[in-house]
Amino acid sequence: MTALSLAAVSVRRRRARRAGVGVTRPGFAWAVPATVFFLLFAILPLVLVAVLSFTSWDGISSPHFNGLANWTKLINDPVMTQSIWLTLLLTVLGVVTQTPVSILLGVWAAGPQRNRAVLSAIFFVPLLLSATAVSVLWRALLDPNFGIPGQLPWLFGNGNLLGSQAGSIAVLTFVGMWQFTPLHALLYQGGARAVPQVLYQAAAIDGAGTVRQFFHITLPQLRNTMITSVILMVVGGLTTFDTVLILTQGGPGTDTTVSAYYMYQQGFKEFDFGAGSAIALVLVVVATLISLAVVRITGYGKMSSTAEGI
Repeated sequence: MTALSLAAVSVRRRRARRAGVGVTRPGFAWAVPATVFFLLFAILPLVLVAVLSFTSWDGISSPHFNGLANWTKLINDPVMTQSIWLTLLLTVLGVVTQTPVSILLGVWAAGPQRNRAVLSAIFFVPLLLSATAVSVLWRALLDPNFGIPGQLPWLFGNGNLLGSQAGSIAVLTFVGMWQFTPLHALLYQGGARAVPQVLYQAAAIDGAGTVRQFFHITLPQLRNTMITSVILMVVGGLTTFDTVLILTQGGPGTDTTVSAYYMYQQGFKEFDFGAGSAIALVLVVVATLISLAVVRITGYGKMSSTAEGI
């Protein structure tokens, strides 16, 4: 090979390196930090919880393997069965109440209305508060003696909304809606702003009004956002704990003892961390199965761009 040929090859290689052609980059290396973080703080704790669910441990002495004793206890425990149904009920009520309100607020906040920015900021204030602060706030407001219900007996009767199962569930649903609707409204606001305006212009030319545009353009375009929002609601509903702890303490009796609160009772009140770990594992499995079912039913994994062809 002549010196001219060698020079030509060298020039081509330099150009290829500059252009990134033929240069192998260890892309997997960029995923190592996230992978290690996920393994240490997600997979490893989950494995440890699974192991503890087959042991008897009071949190102080060494764990002792007891086989399926914890699982047998939970299967035959009526409070555990009730807690699962209560958790599912609160989750469904959260989705049913929060979804329509958050869609309407999000679509409205994405529009050009006057004073929209100021009102949107007010609506999003609950999102800035912690669940503990929100629960303490509403516990004070709903106090039967000094709160709002006690001042309006014609509307709330004796004012003890947390004294019955129906009233407690209604309060938990309302407080969850008040706190978390702004988060989902923010998701819908971003989704609504991403809808191509040409669709509304074409619909207006065809004579479609605001209501028809909302149902035939906005809602279909928000399908993927809605799926994401529902999955977040489901996971949040299944892991509800602090609101129940502060507002109802699982009462009256065990009428609002959801699974996450029952896990806390077993582990940190009864010092039975084996049973608490079994409940935690059940929550993980149930949340995963429901999330996968939502993805499967809606076809979220096969979704494509809603702007395709525009």
